[in-house]
Amino acid sequence: MSILAVGSVALDSVETPFGHAERVIGGSAVFFSASASLLSDVSVVGVVGDDYPLDQLAFLKKRGVDLSAIQIESGESFSWVAKYHSDLSSRDTLETRLGVFGGFNPRIP
Repeated sequence: MSILAVGSVALDSVETPFGHAERVIGGSAVFFSASASLLSDVSVVGVVGDDYPLDQLAFLKKRGVDLSAIQIESGESFSWVAKYHSDLSSRDTLETRLGVFGGFNPRIP
């Protein structure tokens, strides 16, 4: 049995007391697919903007995730900015920009 994941493919910027990461791979479809690929074949349906660094998706390809249904649209990718507290169990969302995800109309293969 294979799994079809439909959701966000994002660029996250995260600050913790231990470091900071700018515009790294994120989104619900990404995290779900990475986990599910350990148990099954997975295909992702999502959308990114033309600013998305597609090389960041290489780690999903290495896991065998099918990315052929990810749409690339003109505009900015969905992005999320957060700051985690010292215990790392809570965080504040500082910014959410939907970008092209705001008008996403999934095309199910």
